[in-house]
Amino acid sequence: MRFTPTEIAGVVRVEAEPHRDDRGLFARLHCPEEFAAAGIPFEPAQTSISRNPHRHTLRGLHFQPAPYAETKLVRVTQGRVFDVAVDLRPESPTYRRWTAAELSAENLMALFIPEGIAHGFLTLEPDTDVVYQIAPAFRPGREAGVRWDDPAFGIQWPAAPALISPRDAAYADHG
Repeated sequence: MRFTPTEIAGVVRVEAEPHRDDRGLFARLHCPEEFAAAGIPFEPAQTSISRNPHRHTLRGLHFQPAPYAETKLVRVTQGRVFDVAVDLRPESPTYRRWTAAELSAENLMALFIPEGIAHGFLTLEPDTDVVYQIAPAFRPGREAGVRWDDPAFGIQWPAAPALISPRDAAYADHG
């Protein structure tokens, strides 16, 4: 695996290094030892899937505040997303900045998202599945979020959302 830091401290692009032959490919997607060697101690407690039948479905921007804060490894197993991470750590030099990556079943890239970072995505194709590995396990009732179009962040989404949940649409601005 290749680990590429982004401009947001702790947010890392994780690229699989597939081995290909006539049968197809095989790739390691997570290995605690390789993550630790890259300075990312991450051992997931939970794996979840987000199935999205419609193009331009927006989910987010979600996070869990302390003491229930999560780290996540986000990967697409079918389709494509514009995946976004926003720094909500007031002490961070990149506070309120965002980074994004296109994750797809084809490119096998993942985004590692540490505590204190809000996460969301916009599907770029119909029938897109997003798999999350999470540590610690999600705590229902402890989730929080910020608006996907908050001017304090200025995220440049590739398209307007066609579908967004009432909860995600109702989050307050962070400014």
